[in-house]
Amino acid sequence: MARDIDRRQLLRSCACTALTAGTAGAWMRYAQAASEPAAVVPMVPKEVAPKCWYVEGLSALGSPVNQNFISNAGFIVTSAGVVVVDALGSPALAQRMLGEIKKLTSQPVTHVVVTHYHADHVYGLQVFKEAGARIIAHEAGREYLFSDTARLRLQASREELAPWIDAQTSLVEATQWISEAQQLQVGDTRFLIQPVGPAHTPEDLALYVPESKVLYAGDLVFRSRIPFVGQADSRNWIASLDRLLKFDAAVVVPGHGPASTQARQDMEMTRDYLVYLRKVMGQAAQEMTPFDEAYKAVDWTAFEHLPLFGAANRMNAYNTYLLMEHEK
Repeated sequence: MARDIDRRQLLRSCACTALTAGTAGAWMRYAQAASEPAAVVPMVPKEVAPKCWYVEGLSALGSPVNQNFISNAGFIVTSAGVVVVDALGSPALAQRMLGEIKKLTSQPVTHVVVTHYHADHVYGLQVFKEAGARIIAHEAGREYLFSDTARLRLQASREELAPWIDAQTSLVEATQWISEAQQLQVGDTRFLIQPVGPAHTPEDLALYVPESKVLYAGDLVFRSRIPFVGQADSRNWIASLDRLLKFDAAVVVPGHGPASTQARQDMEMTRDYLVYLRKVMGQAAQEMTPFDEAYKAVDWTAFEHLPLFGAANRMNAYNTYLLMEHEK
């Protein structure tokens, strides 16, 4: 037993060395982007079905240049109000989105559904709260929201994403915490709020609009870019994607990337990437192959053309390597 523990510690050491190099490269690219002249990133609402809209963030790392506009957010206009899905990565972005909504309807924003509590999806929540919106999130998000991790992340963001994240930027808890599927009726439109975690995060939610067959999938679906795996439960993530496929949606609005009218194909791309990560890193962990050696030996051809492959793939592989070692 002691020998097995020593070997696992050695493998983690090799993996951490490799990860450090990859992380340093990502942060160097981040710093380079942050030093570029500031410019307003366009925000253009796109209608994917009657009454159903979204705005699309950049396939990039968050920086002062892009105001942390690196994720998507959606909104659905009903006869009695507007339901928003996620709040973007800074109060300034949320304020801009609120302005775009006002150009399309005089209805107020009545609800915000939080798909998960990652910073690029929630740092704009305070704007919608101040506008009187009711915030709905999965109760599993409470643990992260009140954690040292969330506090330290916000503290770091106030430095790295200034002036868009500053001392006035706050973490906002839900008005309503849920743990099971919920029906929401706003005016003439019915919504289904579906818990789909733990997957990308413990608190994942998806929002489905049955009338329009539009699915707002949050970060369970990444389109036209490498997913961010982080500390995800990739086994449950794959199972959750299988559940989302049962909605038979005509349009999927992902957490990142353009909306899809080929819902099955694009959800399967995210799923196939996760399956591949688990296969190759699982084999490496099983054979106790050092991470650096295992990573170099993998054929990444099917995914290396996707945006952010260089910034995210190595870290995704590393986290999956440790996850698969733990699952053994």
